[in-house]
Order: sequence, then C-alpha cells, then structure tokens
Amino acid sequence: MIHPQAIIAPGARLGKDVQIGPFSVIGADVEIGDQTWIGPHVVINGPTRIGRQNKIFQFASLGEAPQDLKYAGEPTRLEVGDRNTIREYVTFSRGTVTGKGVTRVGNDNLFMAYTHVAHDCEVGDHTVFANCATLGGHVTIGDHAILGGFTGVHQFCRVGAHCMTGVATVTFKDIPPYLLVYGNTAKPYGLNLRGLKRRGFSDSSIESLKSAYKIVYRSGLRLEEALAQLRKLGSTCPEVGALAAFIETSERGIVR
Repeated sequence: MIHPQAIIAPGARLGKDVQIGPFSVIGADVEIGDQTWIGPHVVINGPTRIGRQNKIFQFASLGEAPQDLKYAGEPTRLEVGDRNTIREYVTFSRGTVTGKGVTRVGNDNLFMAYTHVAHDCEVGDHTVFANCATLGGHVTIGDHAILGGFTGVHQFCRVGAHCMTGVATVTFKDIPPYLLVYGNTAKPYGLNLRGLKRRGFSDSSIESLKSAYKIVYRSGLRLEEALAQLRKLGSTCPEVGALAAFIETSERGIVR
C-alpha cells in the first residue's frame, strides 16, 4: 500500500494497512497508526505521532519545525489522534521548549484547506476548522468548537467548547464556551444555539445558559459580580459551572 515513489525514512514506523501516495515524504522518528491514508505530496517530519484511521490529503505539511525565531532545533513533538480529516495545504507545527514541547491534536476533527495549527497548541475532539482558519502559538481549542473561514486566533488565547466563530473573525482574547462570536475584533452574538441543540443539550441546560449569558453580557455587572451569580447558577447546572470556571481561569480576558 506504499507507492514506490514515496520516500520513507528508515526510522519511520508504519502501522497495519497504512496507505501512502506518490511523492510523499515520511521522515525519521515518525509513527503512523493503523489504516491511516496519506495522499500524494504530503510531508511528515518528526518527532511526530499520527494515530489511527486519519485521512491526510495532498500537500499537507505536518510536524515541521515551529515558526518561532527562538527555536534552535530541539527535538520537540507533534501528536495527532485518530480519525482526523486533514485537507490540502494544512500545516501543523511541532512544539517549542519554551512552551509545552508538544503540539497536540485530538480525535475526529476536520481541518479544511489551508488551516494552520501553530506550535504548542492543543486542539480537542470533534472540532471543525473551515478554510484558512489559523491559530497562533500556545492556543487551546475546546471540543466541538467550529472556527469559520479565515478565523485568526492570537497566541495564548483559548477558544471554549461548543462555540462557533463567524467568517473572518479575529480574537485577541479568550472566547468562552457555548458562544457565537463574529468580527474583527470578535464580539459575542449570543449562544451557539443550533450547535447546542444538535449535540443534545437539554432544554433546561440551554435555558440556564441563556440566563448565564444575560448575566455576563447584558446585565451591566462587572465581571467579578457576574461571576458570583454564575457560581450560584452553576451549582445546579454543570454547563454553567463550566462557563464560570473558564472565565475564572482566563489570563487574556474574555471577549465581551
């Protein structure tokens, strides 16, 4: 299943039923899990671990050195989970020693063409990156987040679970979970209601999140005052509790 015109370094480790197309280059210290399909003209450098049943399309570049002027050739890593779809011209960089030393991508994600995951980022599960969505270094993306086309997330920012960004959104602050945001710079436009309903959130949880949104964004309260109310509401609704915890731990501040 390996095309004769593919170049596989002696130190690469390939699982069962891996397919690699012509002119793809797999470097040393790269591990590729079972049943992963790699199209033509893909470059994967190491140290990199790719999980099972991924689909990696032509011209993707994974595990290359980070785009960080402080990087001096240290053996940092890229770790990619299972069942991800990685489309044309997608780029994932390895980590840096000044960060966590590793860039991590979870499971069941869709990365459309020209998307970029920079060094030391952490991407959860079931996310969607539309065309040209770009992460700066040290960014964290929560599960089920959807980044619209041309979204740009500044370094060290966090994007919470189940949120969605509109096309060409740019954020320099954290985006709390469950939100729908849009603009340059990003502004909140309510909850990602359609996404929450599709993922089976109960009516009672959605109503509690609506109340939480009004407390944070429409009450006129200072953030510390809003958090006090969120903690009370979160005692009976885990989703609101997660929202409060996200805001409490924000170092960049939240979009507001």
